Amino acid sequence: MSLKLVAKRLEEKLKKIKVVAFDLDGILTDSHVWWASEEVGFNRTFCIYDGYGMKVLMKAGLKVGVITGGNSVSVTRRTEQLGLNFCYAGNEDKRAAFLDLLKKYNVSPEEVLYMGDELFDIPLLKKAGFSATVPNTCEEVKEIVDYVTVRESGKGCAREVMDLIRYAQNIHPENEDF
Repeated sequence: MSLKLVAKRLEEKLKKIKVVAFDLDGILTDSHVWWASEEVGFNRTFCIYDGYGMKVLMKAGLKVGVITGGNSVSVTRRTEQLGLNFCYAGNEDKRAAFLDLLKKYNVSPEEVLYMGDELFDIPLLKKAGFSATVPNTCEEVKEIVDYVTVRESGKGCAREVMDLIRYAQNIHPENEDF
């Protein structure tokens, strides 16, 4: 099914979204980590499509960032390089970060989209106004979300969800002619 048609079906919830939060490992990455060095720590591979989608949403005025249990140089550098609005890292109990987002941006839970893939993401997935996950996660997570992506972890799955938001909120990147 076309993403535009899916966005139309989910439009009521997606139009309310003002804050977009992603888990990092298993969503923005393919869930694999490797030890790089003492200086770098564990390293990850990110999908460039997701990064561009984040920039498009931020340029449109949405607040975009990461709530992740992991923490390393690669996490910090990637979120800084993208200029994300927020990055909560290093705590698998993500509830405090979620509550801080509500306060920081003066939004209600229904105005937050959260995308996660692990059992410890369930509290946020249940609380968020729109929740999404990947097809390669556990059944307990898939059963409670609003949307399961076609794309797998780290392969543009976050971009797929960001495109749903773009279509529902009529957000278009500025591509000037030359």
